[in-house]
Amino acid sequence: MRRRWLWLLKNTLNRVTTRAARSGRGPFSLVRHVGRKSGKTYETPVILARVPEGFIAELTYGEGVNWYRNIVAAGACEVLVDGEWHHVSAIEPCPSDAGREAFGYPARFVLQVLQRHEFRLLRTA
Repeated sequence: MRRRWLWLLKNTLNRVTTRAARSGRGPFSLVRHVGRKSGKTYETPVILARVPEGFIAELTYGEGVNWYRNIVAAGACEVLVDGEWHHVSAIEPCPSDAGREAFGYPARFVLQVLQRHEFRLLRTA
């Protein structure tokens, strides 16, 4: 069931949110990463929060998603935020409270209600 859900997102919603991220409007950003097995470059839409060290990502679907696993394997990626590319030099765990705080209101409230607790710091150079 999970695999079908992720396929549906990839082939419908992700196409729309990728366009929104490229335009620099809305809450979406893009993560550009290289496939662990294929070596192919991919772009995945995500919602990031800016912090002094870089960006905070909430792992909505957990650590098993390909974009996250690819970044961990490579140790780096690029993110497009507000129309500007940033190099991410490291990805690190982020405490739940700090992760939710980074998003501000109302996203912080939604993350709290949904009991989201998996956040990662995408450290920029």
